[in-house]
Amino acid sequence: MTTETVHRAMRAVGLLLGLMALGIGEAHEQQASGAPAVAAVASVTPEDRRMWMAVGEHRFAMTLADSATARAFAAQLPLTLDMTELNGNEKHGKLSQALPANASRPGTVRDGDLMLYGSNTLVVFYLTFESMYTYTRLGRVNDPTGLAQALGRGDVRIVFSKD
Repeated sequence: MTTETVHRAMRAVGLLLGLMALGIGEAHEQQASGAPAVAAVASVTPEDRRMWMAVGEHRFAMTLADSATARAFAAQLPLTLDMTELNGNEKHGKLSQALPANASRPGTVRDGDLMLYGSNTLVVFYLTFESMYTYTRLGRVNDPTGLAQALGRGDVRIVFSKD
């Protein structure tokens, strides 16, 4: 066995152990935070992760992340939220039910990102910027062209749905 082959095998084992640790950490964090338990569900196809966001007459296709948090969010659909403008780059609104959070600092937040702040604040970002805050990624708008114009500069009502 060559040294390069051994290094590749060691990196693969390290990656596998890291992924396993992340899964254990997420389960422990949910249990410690008192977040509602979400049954483990196998990964779903991209078609099953598709949803829609409607703002007035504008409709945007979205793809949910493949995560327990995104599945818990999808279980609340259809959902209509009055969302408040914040910082000239996002809309946010409170969910009636908390979601299991697994927050991390994304660094760059992109226009079209759908995130969870804390365990019950849904955030739609319509401008790209650098952020030091932590969020749980829920998904994103497939094509954010026209999103900023549709959302406007004030508060807005948004309908999230599976169809």
